[in-house]
Order: sequence, then structure tokens, then C-alpha cells
Amino acid sequence: MSERVRTALRWLLAAAYAYAGYRHLATPAPFLAITPSWVPQPDAVVAATGVAELAGAIGLMIPRVRQAAGWGLALYALCVWPANFHHALANIAIGGETLSWWYHGPRLALQPLIIWWALWASGAVDWPFGTKEHPPLA
Repeated sequence: MSERVRTALRWLLAAAYAYAGYRHLATPAPFLAITPSWVPQPDAVVAATGVAELAGAIGLMIPRVRQAAGWGLALYALCVWPANFHHALANIAIGGETLSWWYHGPRLALQPLIIWWALWASGAVDWPFGTKEHPPLA
């Protein structure tokens, strides 16, 4: 896969995470609504997730920290997966409207792809398009 494609998809991912981070901070109510009850201090957690998304988006644009940002965003996507399940299984209404399984099913199923996308777009992994060269162990 060409570096141009990786770059374009990295920009797209950064834009998506920057927008999501902004939304977490500007309008936290929908995110608070889907936060599971076992999450402590949901206001702080939603704000922290917004900051994490913004930091990850910025990090994807800085070559020196790009791979670390990819790993951070991949871990972030894994950690918010329970909120996505909670949203789906509890049929939580956002703004008075519930979303169908036409939304929730693909959203839940594609979360591993989002995790991989962060790793691949950042250059942390090359799979399945190639293999990353590692220096020999000493």
C-alpha cells in the first residue's frame, strides 16, 4: 500500500478524532448519556477522552510522536468500546432519539478496524501490507 494512501488515511483519522475530541468538550451530554454507570466521575472521564482524542489527532501529525499517538489512539478505541456496547444494549436515547442496530451493529463490529487503523496510519504496524523491520536482538 502506498505511503500516499497511508498519509491520506492518517489525515482522515486525525480529522475524525479532532472533531470527536471537540464534540466531547463542547457538547458532553451525549457522551455522558452513554457512559456506563460503573465509570467513576463521568464528567471528568468524558472531558479526558476529548483531550485524549485531540492529543492523538495532533500526535498523528508530528512524525516524532506519530507511532506513540497511534498506540494511544488504539488503546483509547479499545477502552471506549464498553461505552459503545452500553449505548447499544441499553438502547440509550440521545437527544430523544434512539439509534437502531443498523448503526450499533456496524459500529461495534468495526471497532477492531478503528483500532488497527490508528496503528497502521501511524506507522506503528504495517500488517497486512508488509512487515516492519526490527533490529536483531543483541
